[in-house]
Amino acid sequence: MRHLLATLATLAALALLAGCGGEPEQAAPSRSATPSRSESATPSPSQSATPSPSATGTPLPPSPDRVSLPALMRTKFRAGPIRRLRQVAVTDAYRRYDVAYGSGDLRISGVLLVPHGKGPFPAVVLNHGYIEPSIYVTGQGLAREQDRLARAGFVVLHTDYRGHAGSDPSGPVARETRLGYTRDTINAVGALKRERYVDRDRVAMLGRSMGGGVTLNALVVRPGLVKAAVIFAPVSSSFLDNFDRWTRPERPAAANAFLGRFGGPRKSPDLWSGLSSRTYFDRITEPLLIHHGTSDDSCPIRWSRTTQRLLHQAGVESTLRIYRGEEHAFIPQWPLSMDRTIAFLRKQMPA
Repeated sequence: MRHLLATLATLAALALLAGCGGEPEQAAPSRSATPSRSESATPSPSQSATPSPSATGTPLPPSPDRVSLPALMRTKFRAGPIRRLRQVAVTDAYRRYDVAYGSGDLRISGVLLVPHGKGPFPAVVLNHGYIEPSIYVTGQGLAREQDRLARAGFVVLHTDYRGHAGSDPSGPVARETRLGYTRDTINAVGALKRERYVDRDRVAMLGRSMGGGVTLNALVVRPGLVKAAVIFAPVSSSFLDNFDRWTRPERPAAANAFLGRFGGPRKSPDLWSGLSSRTYFDRITEPLLIHHGTSDDSCPIRWSRTTQRLLHQAGVESTLRIYRGEEHAFIPQWPLSMDRTIAFLRKQMPA
């Protein structure tokens, strides 16, 4: 089972995960992050489960448009309970279920892995990278991470997002802006915190590629939502970078429809800025670990370098780990990256 999951995840990552392109180097921490001796790390130029912005003491920025991150910051999130649809696997370390949970008025599908034992366990919400929704199957994109984290003692909830697998449909704007996906992952945290076997004070988030961008969105929308976050080979923290990299060349009809409705960056600068997580990095309160490979030809590493520099300037406790020769899918150095991920999560969420 374990080898099968790893193989499926690798194939999916190689063929389908879009959301980045690259060139990296060594670890670049900010704030109190400590580099390992093996790397020359230098700073680079649910209701009740989702805290309100006022509860964290973080002021809300102006909302330039209802289609924006500031508009999402003003949303009252409603996370429904996790419903186990079927048990699909039992391993020596955990049970795996197909599940669904409520995200506002929508039903979102996903997979849940629960370690054997009493708990309560720490937990991680997983945000997958881009896979064409018409061919996506539930739990796809982060199968290796699901298995590794569950074996390390974490409850894992992998959200499919709206418009994917068994989830309710998504509108085109929610898809292109990733605001709908951001809602779903925030509500996934809320849903997890309702479960008695989860330690609600030790919940984290992990995203790769597009899911890295969704994770950054969630961190700026809901400060204090999780205790820590990890992103692998993330997309740019600039909405325009991602639009120009994928939407324009790969979905020209969607690009034209979006531009026709909202205007371009020159006509509507506030809207484009309001869809970029980097605009609001000063709201992030959680420590963040970023992994990126120097041979990533999907998400350029310069994006993560810029993101790390801006996080550092905003005072966010963040570390950029760079893997020489590693590509977007993270294969040769994936075990090392996960060892670092688990060590980071355990440090930030001690028992």
